[in-house]
Amino acid sequence: MTSPPIPLPPPDTFDQSSSMWVDEAIWGHRLYDEQSPWMVLLEFLNVFHYEVGKGRAFDEPNGLNTLKYQAAQRLHLRNILFNNPHLAEIRFAYPHDSNRWDEWLRRMKSATGIAQPQFGYVKDHFHSFDDFVEVAALIRSSSIEVNSNKRWTSKFVFPYGKHCLYEDLDNNASTNDRRFFGRTGEVLYLMCCRAKRKKELLTALQNCFAKTDPTWDTIVKSLQPPEDESYSRDRANAFLPYAEHPCFDDIVDDWLAILRLNITGFDVFPHLVNLAGLHLIKYQLSISRQLLGHSTPPAFICEVVAPRKTLVREISCDLYQDNNLLPAEAVEAYIANVESSPAWQQALTENGAFEKCRAILHDTVRWGDDSDYGGHSDPELLMQALRQAAMKRHRQHVANIHRNYGRDIGLVSKRGTVKLRYAPNDSLLKTLLFANVGKRIELNDFLAKLEMRYGIVFGDREAEHVLPKGDFDKKAFRANSRRLEQRLGSLGVLKRLSDACAYVINPYFEETP
Repeated sequence: MTSPPIPLPPPDTFDQSSSMWVDEAIWGHRLYDEQSPWMVLLEFLNVFHYEVGKGRAFDEPNGLNTLKYQAAQRLHLRNILFNNPHLAEIRFAYPHDSNRWDEWLRRMKSATGIAQPQFGYVKDHFHSFDDFVEVAALIRSSSIEVNSNKRWTSKFVFPYGKHCLYEDLDNNASTNDRRFFGRTGEVLYLMCCRAKRKKELLTALQNCFAKTDPTWDTIVKSLQPPEDESYSRDRANAFLPYAEHPCFDDIVDDWLAILRLNITGFDVFPHLVNLAGLHLIKYQLSISRQLLGHSTPPAFICEVVAPRKTLVREISCDLYQDNNLLPAEAVEAYIANVESSPAWQQALTENGAFEKCRAILHDTVRWGDDSDYGGHSDPELLMQALRQAAMKRHRQHVANIHRNYGRDIGLVSKRGTVKLRYAPNDSLLKTLLFANVGKRIELNDFLAKLEMRYGIVFGDREAEHVLPKGDFDKKAFRANSRRLEQRLGSLGVLKRLSDACAYVINPYFEETP
């Protein structure tokens, strides 16, 4: 792994309201733990479809970190699906269709977030009130995180097409909220903009939406007014600190591999979500290790769950803890670099050292004003206060990415133990297989590829590359890889042709003529 790339400064036009610019300077604005990988994909698709409409998808025509886009709000659709407890009651209490429609339209006059609610168009789109109720229930049942207790303005339709996409809103549906659309999808979009194969990805995503059945998007559109609904004001200030990075190319390569498979319809999206979460974890840990001066990429020792505790489980638990601390260590290192910088050291020797040091922190990390620091006029205490404030802020959200995203995509688990460790579930195993296997590949070659591309380790040969020699038992890792073979066989993606020859098979791969 190479030395860390030189980070880009935030544009002068950026919103200066952020309380600090440390996490953002290291990883971007921003990685946010409450935004699950599914929400990351939805935010990404909002940006993507808008930019496609403007003819500039995956380009940054005005320069790096100048992205501006608008997101749909679709308040008629959202009120019908997620803020509409009247349907079942009206259907039961009123026997005639005309009475049902009249009563429902009367109640919907108080729909939230719409100045003059008019839902009469719905009646024109359906043969009967019963049909309308059934369609609304069907769309609602297929929504993302359908069983969550999130507020109605933070519930989302499955992304069947562009008419299903909209942004997260606050409780009153009056303005956007950064709780579940925390800009991580924008960061992912900028990663794709800076990848070498971005044009291929644009074509692949457009083909993906073109070949999927438009029926579902049309049905969702029928719940919306004929005229386009309002869009947000320009959404700006997305920031990615690096003009290029291998992690950007890696996620695009994997998405392309998935998008080119013969996977039916919308079944491709869970695999895109898994890969987005995995690569965001890998990006955070890779940047952390580079900033800390490590020469090797991150590693993930993965246990295939065994009936009893194994050495692989112990190593995986320990490595998980080490990786989990890396981002916090990177924040410490970043602040230490500011403290050891020539500008800071020079300021310490001059008259008015405190004010000059505070000006340096204001310029570099947007911190140090009177509202941020009310302590003694001592540069050392000022730096100590910055370190404490930065670590406190980091622990609130960015420090949780590794754990939360790991659990969301099925990489991190507590199954069979009280400690978290790397133990991929079946869904993630399938995603990794589909993204890395052509028609078929020998099992040992597949394990080697997982270690080379992601640092994911199952077997003894790969463990030798990432663990100190003599620090592990080869037999334990061989048993672990045998359990993986059994898992893959039970999933129907592995065939053993002889005692010495097992092949991993991708059932969705089609060779091009």
